[in-house]
Amino acid sequence: MAEGSRLRSPASTSKSAETLNNSENGGKKGENGGQGVALKKEIGLVSACGIIVGNIIGSGIFVSPKGVMENAGSVGLALIVWIITGFITAIGALCYAELGVTIPKSGGDYSYVKDIFGGLAGFLRLWIAVLVIYPTNQAVIALTFSNYVLQPLFPTCFAPELGLRLLAGVCLLLLTWVNCSSVRWATHVQDIFTAGKLLALGLIIIMGFVQICQGHYYWLEPKNAFQTWQEPEVGLVALAFLQGSFAYGGWNFLNYVTEELVDPYRNLPRAIFISIPLVTFVYVFANIAYVTAMSPMELLESNAVAVTFGEKLLGVMSWIMPISVALSTFGGVNGSLFTSSRLFFAGAREGHLPRLLAMIHIKRCTPIPALLFTCASTLLMLVTSDIYTLINYVGFINYLFYGVTIAGQIVLRWQKPDMPRPIKVNLIFPVVYLLFWAFLLIFSLWSEPVVCGIGLAIMLTGVPVYFLGVYWSNKPQCFDNFVDSMTYFGQKLCVVVYPEEAPKKVEQEMQDLASSICVNLKEEEEEEEEVQGSSKLKGTDA
Repeated sequence: MAEGSRLRSPASTSKSAETLNNSENGGKKGENGGQGVALKKEIGLVSACGIIVGNIIGSGIFVSPKGVMENAGSVGLALIVWIITGFITAIGALCYAELGVTIPKSGGDYSYVKDIFGGLAGFLRLWIAVLVIYPTNQAVIALTFSNYVLQPLFPTCFAPELGLRLLAGVCLLLLTWVNCSSVRWATHVQDIFTAGKLLALGLIIIMGFVQICQGHYYWLEPKNAFQTWQEPEVGLVALAFLQGSFAYGGWNFLNYVTEELVDPYRNLPRAIFISIPLVTFVYVFANIAYVTAMSPMELLESNAVAVTFGEKLLGVMSWIMPISVALSTFGGVNGSLFTSSRLFFAGAREGHLPRLLAMIHIKRCTPIPALLFTCASTLLMLVTSDIYTLINYVGFINYLFYGVTIAGQIVLRWQKPDMPRPIKVNLIFPVVYLLFWAFLLIFSLWSEPVVCGIGLAIMLTGVPVYFLGVYWSNKPQCFDNFVDSMTYFGQKLCVVVYPEEAPKKVEQEMQDLASSICVNLKEEEEEEEEVQGSSKLKGTDA
């Protein structure tokens, strides 16, 4: 295949595309041994942990961890909820680790759902993510960042809404530029800001231990910890678990960038083993620290728990907490931009989004069109007044697909039992996760049927889009020509090409490596059995 023919779809003419590709590459082959440009493997173990921790820990633990406590009804039960949801999150992450090395493609749950359940199911996951989930989440995090940056300038009143949205837009544009420029820059930003938020939470936890050593542990004594301020109800406890599960959201984001991981078979599970227990530890002990400085009622009345905590214990250094929230949210925006753009990149590569979004820069090897699309959709949400309403509608759908994906793990075990699996978890793990998931899902439907119904309706708007945009292959020639011309214009504007063969080569290499690992493990098991058998024979002879 000619080098230039990879620029646009086969239906388009390749002459102009070949001219562009040859002029940009000097008529030479790409950096990947003649296979064209491809995403670089630049995410090591530290950066992988930074992606997971940075995306899970946003502003929630600093600003409003009261959702769990409010519904749990007591300090003790709230701490138990944090621990159990951390354990369930770890189980879900292990299931995703198996899927990540079994289906070694970027795109996370979208790629897994598509490969296991088919194109329509995968497209609906992508549709709801593109339409609402990621743009709204990124917009809210950016607005939280701007709110805490501007707060010192408006100590006696709220910052103007226009100023908040403009600063949030500047934050998004700056981080989009960083992500477009270099994967390494983006991961360094993520590492630095993740370290910053962990240091701030470490300070909170240390201050909590100091408080305990000074005898301020009234609400941690068993007789007081389980003192309820409302009648315990199964529905409220379920809601507390649901709030806790949302607080751990982002645990699956590393699977979106599998192809950019260095040695994913080792670093994917290692990052999970390090990150999820670390986040659980931080969440539990930060909440313990909070109740050493304030009563549950004070905590529930506070709009920014970490700021109130700082005002009570840090004195003149209380400014550290608002800055910590701002830094945490800035890193959160970066992590979300980085991972969500890879989801859109993967969707375009599978033909579920415009082909241009699957193209990467010929020198920087970053998915610039996908990043610009992510930024533009988030900026659009910033001018929308109903961001939080949209999040409420689709939060249920996001959680729905977690369970669908892990159910797919069981289906894949049944459909392809001999498929190479370098990581293979016991089936009890997905079963436990699905039982917990089903309990929360049924409760959500029962408690908020209208909200869940609207979320489902928003998702189902993707069905006609799928059949018109993806399934219908014989579109009018004029439409194909228009799409080709727009794609070519976008290529020239962003200086990007389509990595058609490189991902296939990478995926094949990863599958071959997985097969070799499985063979080696099987040989080691057979050798161990032979050694054990010979030992038994010797014992019999004796």
